[in-house]
Amino acid sequence: MKAPRPPRRETLQRGVVILPSAFTLGNLFFGVFSMVATARGDLGYASWFIVIAGTLDMLDGRIARFTRTGTKFGAELDSLVDAISFGVAPAAIMYQLYFSDTHWSWTLSYVYVTAVVVRLARFNIEQSGGAIRYFHGLPSPAAGMLLASFYPFSRTPFFATYLSMLPWPQITGIAVVLLGVLMVSHVPYAKVPRIGLGSTRGLLTTAFVLGCIFAAVSVPEYFFFVFLLVYVMWGLLRSALMGLMDRLPGVDPLLDEEDDPANAFAEARVLDYGPLGPRAPSGSQPDDEDSLEEHA
Repeated sequence: MKAPRPPRRETLQRGVVILPSAFTLGNLFFGVFSMVATARGDLGYASWFIVIAGTLDMLDGRIARFTRTGTKFGAELDSLVDAISFGVAPAAIMYQLYFSDTHWSWTLSYVYVTAVVVRLARFNIEQSGGAIRYFHGLPSPAAGMLLASFYPFSRTPFFATYLSMLPWPQITGIAVVLLGVLMVSHVPYAKVPRIGLGSTRGLLTTAFVLGCIFAAVSVPEYFFFVFLLVYVMWGLLRSALMGLMDRLPGVDPLLDEEDDPANAFAEARVLDYGPLGPRAPSGSQPDDEDSLEEHA
């Protein structure tokens, strides 16, 4: 007697579960292919392979969420693959471009790869598996694609005319270290926005995404580097502005949270900020003239 065939629904479900991992392994394929192309001296192909790997990395997570097939195995596999595609592969390109002339400059590539690995390990502990609005630190795919897309951008007429005279070995060395610092920092970076047609914000987001896709297809050698550079700088600038606009605390920082019932009868104390003067009670603001007289 023939063995009963498995239900078609079960077979389909297994195929759906495998689909995100297939995109992840495609990411790995292009990451390894990029390193092979770098070893052969084909830096143009090596750069675009990392960009393709980044596209697949973005799709595998979205497919896993859409099909509700995300697993811990898939998350771990994605991190291991990202360490190769956006850590080792871009570092190899930078080494071939600028870090192979001196004896110890290869350590810049090592610093970058170390930052990628630490960033991915921290992400698995802090943020993986949950709904998040921002990344804590620069995502490794963005950093890797930024480094990779520099080579195609450096082949453009604009670069040759206006930027080729700059000391790029020193600039890229500083950039590699800065990207490593941003990856292991807590600077918030926005996720890729979701498209939709049900609201004005969704329509604007959809139009923005479609415009980016059109630019990426039309002028990829300009779009990817410039867009990723703006993304990196905007996150850093936004974080700096938020830090400068941060106000002094309105409650005693030595007390616990306000929700703690034990603080209901805590004695209120005047907070002394030194040359800034005592903090006014919550809900009242000192008059500007009084403040000037007090500090005179």
